[in-house]
Amino acid sequence: MKKILSTVGALLFCPMIMFAQDGAATLDSGNTAWILAATMLVMLMTIPGLAFFYGGMVRRKNVLSVMMQCVVLTAVITIEWIVYGYSAVFGTSFEGTWISAIVGGFDKLFLFGISKDALTAGNIPETLFALFQCKFAVITPALIVGAFAERIKFKGFLVFSLLWTILVYNPVAHWVWGGGWMMQLGALDFAGGTVVHINAGVSALVMALMLGKRQGYGTSMIIPHNIPFVVLGTALLWLGWFGFNAGSGLAADGLAANAFLVTHLATAVAATAWMTLEWVINKKPTVIGICTGAVAGLVAITPAAGSVDALGSLFIGLFSAIVCFTFVAYVKPKAGYDDSLDAFGVHGVGGFVGAILTGVFATKLVTGGAEGALYGNWHQLGVQVVVNLVTVGFSAIMTFILFKIVDKTVGLRVSGKEELLGLDITQHGEMAYSEDE
Repeated sequence: MKKILSTVGALLFCPMIMFAQDGAATLDSGNTAWILAATMLVMLMTIPGLAFFYGGMVRRKNVLSVMMQCVVLTAVITIEWIVYGYSAVFGTSFEGTWISAIVGGFDKLFLFGISKDALTAGNIPETLFALFQCKFAVITPALIVGAFAERIKFKGFLVFSLLWTILVYNPVAHWVWGGGWMMQLGALDFAGGTVVHINAGVSALVMALMLGKRQGYGTSMIIPHNIPFVVLGTALLWLGWFGFNAGSGLAADGLAANAFLVTHLATAVAATAWMTLEWVINKKPTVIGICTGAVAGLVAITPAAGSVDALGSLFIGLFSAIVCFTFVAYVKPKAGYDDSLDAFGVHGVGGFVGAILTGVFATKLVTGGAEGALYGNWHQLGVQVVVNLVTVGFSAIMTFILFKIVDKTVGLRVSGKEELLGLDITQHGEMAYSEDE
């Protein structure tokens, strides 16, 4: 009987032994299930999260225009990503040449040659990885919407956003995540502090400066039309960000759990710190303020989520609130630029703070190897500074060029009359609320 059981066991485990000897990868159903969920969470960040967050902060005559911009980018950038973007960022046709430091390649256009059984890091389907990354490509240009809200032509916005994704987002994403020169240099950007937030935030500032201020900005009150929308959007962003950060390790493991923890902690700290600053300085804590602080914390922890522990997360949340609050409450009014919904003040500044502090607080307890200046590795801090300063320069210059091209061809700013009437009716022929409300 013992011999029979032994033989049966050998037969049952024979395929597994042979497979292990072959070294072929098998799909990890746990990781796959988690990244499927994370992908849905990241999509939730753009629509409806960002749509409600931005939509609530504009005037009622422009709420549909902002929401439309978020929805259309979800559609159009998805097409761009599948057709070209994924290949430009994660393609491999230039591997082994100097060109691979700049661009991925053209071997994965239209996801060509990627079968349903093809696996990538984490032993998840490559098609799922492509879709997960697609959601990052979607939300990045959507963040810029906050800088030029209430005064941009829909046609100009759409052309600019598509060109910006192709010529600005895709290159930086390849440099940091796709094997490009920043990745080779050792830059730490777990989920997009450089690729998403600095990239979009700097471009947002350039767009705000070049497009000019809204009518009445600085001379009359321009107040949010629906603060409960802002709270709803904040809650959806906070929730979706767990997929954004905890999903970026592509596995359901300890790294994901740590990213989940530090994301939540940094956000809680930043929200509390922003509220406290407002309370002390302005004597009243505002709902808009605590929501803005929460988003600043989410932004700042993004590059560090796969590198820092709870201590690092706490300080990143605190510093991001202080620095972003300073830019929003003091620098912007003093400089006089109209960053309508603080896309630069929160995403650009918060992303930069988080990316630099990653080089300070990174710990091998989380990374398994790389450490920051706090633990004696000043080189990592230097890498973070160089990479992010280059990103600032690249984003600013490319946005300037693209603005000039699009403005000269299809135009970017609406007329004064259209701005007065509101973009909802002039650009889309619709109103969010009926006249008797």
